[in-house]
Amino acid sequence: MSAVGAGDEERVRAGRRTLTVHRPDKVLYPDDGLTKGEVVGYYRDIAPHMVPHLRDRPLMLERDPEGVGEQPHFMQKNAGAHYPEWVRRAPMPKEDGGTVDHPVCDDAATLVYLADQAVLTFHRWLSTVGNPRHPDLLVLDLDPPGDDFAAVREAALRFRDLLAEVELDPLLMTTGSRGLHLVVRLDGRAGHDTVRAFAQDAAELLAARHPDRLTTAVRKDRRGDRLFLDSGRNAYAQTAVAPWSLRSRPGAPVAAPLTWEQLDDPELDARAFSLRDPDGVQAQAASRPWARPPRPRGIAAAARRLEKLRRSG
Repeated sequence: MSAVGAGDEERVRAGRRTLTVHRPDKVLYPDDGLTKGEVVGYYRDIAPHMVPHLRDRPLMLERDPEGVGEQPHFMQKNAGAHYPEWVRRAPMPKEDGGTVDHPVCDDAATLVYLADQAVLTFHRWLSTVGNPRHPDLLVLDLDPPGDDFAAVREAALRFRDLLAEVELDPLLMTTGSRGLHLVVRLDGRAGHDTVRAFAQDAAELLAARHPDRLTTAVRKDRRGDRLFLDSGRNAYAQTAVAPWSLRSRPGAPVAAPLTWEQLDDPELDARAFSLRDPDGVQAQAASRPWARPPRPRGIAAAARRLEKLRRSG
């Protein structure tokens, strides 16, 4: 994964388009000396693996025009008025009326263009443009109180076992922050409220089984030293970090898909993959950790099985 070059402007080929990268030598990760050119080069090279996870999904963009740790730092939902016409926009309904024109990334050129806009992190909807109120993904976030990754590993295995009891088979990825995400593929038939209720019920059942280790308390002052099982990303218009996205954090960590076998690696943590080692990220992507994803499942049958578990204690 190479940088696109130095100077005030550089031209880079992405898919069928050639784009201008502005100020490629601008440092965006000051603690690591990583430049916009390297960020753009990363997204250009990872595009074959990343774009399929973004395609047809509204996005929320996390931007750092002056670099990580500097202002402004902001989340952007609306596609910029200055975006070229070939960048897809999707008018998505808001809960309180009106719409938001979200950007959608269907190709490598859009990914590179947005990286040139100092978008470091891509957050995706769990539903698609064509079926926005019926998610085809469910995400469970394992959020430890500190950097105790052993607790995250333990919680991931326990959550996987619980989901297996209701015949769901989750995928696994690092967040690039402190924890892991479990991602369940759904058939897109159930609405957000149903999916969110199932995710919350599953988290509460797991926390009840291990009350000294796990919690669903939203308020941090009620969690103590327990790991937080966060199911809140499953509401309408909420987002989760996209696979292979960089994070806006020192160290330039990457949210990387894993196999469950990799969870046994004692060297693994939530920031194991980084733009500081682009070849390592590329090797992980080339290994296709999600090459054989479980088939999408309906949530209704899983919810019935979960209710039986809850009643049985």
